[in-house]
Formats: sequence, structure tokens, C-alpha cells
Amino acid sequence: MVADWVDVPVPGGVMPAWWARPAGSPRAAVLVLPEVFGVNGWVRSVAERLAQEGYAALAITTFWRTAPQLAVPYDAAGLAEGRRHKDQVQADQLLSDVAAAAAWMQTAHAADGLAQKPLGCVGFCFGGHLALLAATLPVIAASADFYGAGVSSGRPGGGPASLELVPQIPGRLWCFCGDADPLMPPEELTAIERALRAANGGQDPASPQARHRLLSASGAGHGYMCAARGDYHPDAAAAGWSAVLELLAGSL
Repeated sequence: MVADWVDVPVPGGVMPAWWARPAGSPRAAVLVLPEVFGVNGWVRSVAERLAQEGYAALAITTFWRTAPQLAVPYDAAGLAEGRRHKDQVQADQLLSDVAAAAAWMQTAHAADGLAQKPLGCVGFCFGGHLALLAATLPVIAASADFYGAGVSSGRPGGGPASLELVPQIPGRLWCFCGDADPLMPPEELTAIERALRAANGGQDPASPQARHRLLSASGAGHGYMCAARGDYHPDAAAAGWSAVLELLAGSL
């Protein structure tokens, strides 16, 4: 596995991104969408874990327009700084960035046969919300949304709830949440469950056979996948990682 920073051309500029890939030909390509804390050490480690599993992985800087090098700690000041930049981005900009990043990944590995292959997407926190939006792009075959709060109440930059876009998703969307997450109250989880069930044609999103799934981690709070956060839940994190690999292997 090798990893380093690259510059990805996007509409309106250049977006820094952390590019991790296996030494040999990749199985497929995956986008990693970060929390509001930026492409920090933990987010880079996610891309590197995917590369160790055989995937080319690109962690993009969703705030490149205002803070291209953002990587803040998991504390109150870091959260405030991240949210300040989050409030300055819009859904159409984020989708444009994701589409450009996907095209760049396919081009970078065209010789390995990735030019015509669909991609996966994994996002956390604000990146999880973005993963749901990204799932509407035809190039994304599988999207993992980890505790993407606010999808039932709004959309980055304003507009209808992002959850209303679920019927437009051509691939598969798996939503992960902790049942002790204060940022995703029961009413939001209920709204997500209903939207996924409707998109499944009535099939329960808790079913392992469902195309769109809702996976709830018992006793886990917000950010439970991240070992650097206070809500880290080792058992839930291990189960979540296993499920992501299952989703990618079954879709890509």
C-alpha cells in the first residue's frame, strides 16, 4: 500500500485529497468523505485500510474552497472550526466535487480497468450526510453513510431534506447509526427507516437481503467508528467495518 497527497482538478479549482492504493491493481475504487474535522490522521487511516483491502481510496477535502488543509482535533474548538466551514458549502458544490473526484479516480487507474467500473463511497458524520447525496450519482454503486445527521431535516446550503433523494439512488445505500447518538434522535431514525423501506418496495431495511439498509449499533453514540473520539465503540466499529467490506465486495 502506498499513500500521499494529490491535487484533484474540480470545477472552479483544485482539491487536495489523500490518495491510498494497493501496490498491485486495485479491486475497485472508493471515495472517503470526512467528518467536519477534515482529512485528519484518522480519515487518512480509513483510506489506507481500504487500500490494504485492495481498493484504491481517495479521501477528499470537502472544505477545499475555504480551508484546503483543514485537519483539526476532536475537541470543542475543532468542532466549532469545522462547523464554520460546513456552513459555507452547498449540496450542488459537494456533488460536483464528488463527481470530479470519481472521474479522476477512474482516469488514474484506467490502465487497471477502472475507467468503466462504478465506485464505492464511505462517509462519516457530515461526510455521511454527503455519502447519501453522492449515492444519487450514477457512478456510485454502493454508499455507506455513517451517522450522517440531519438528512431528514435539511440539505447542505439549504433546500428540501436530503432524505427525499433516496428514491433517486441507482445503487445501494447502507445507513449506519448508533442507538445512543444524540445527534440522530428517534424521529430521524424513524424517518430514515421509512424512506429506505419505501425505496425497497416495502422490504424491511433491517433485512440482510434489502438493497438499502439501516444498521443500528446498540449502545453506540455519534462517531463510534473513530478510535480518536470519546464515543468510540470497539465492537460497533468492528461490525461497521465488516459491513462496509461486505457492501463493497457485493457491489463493486
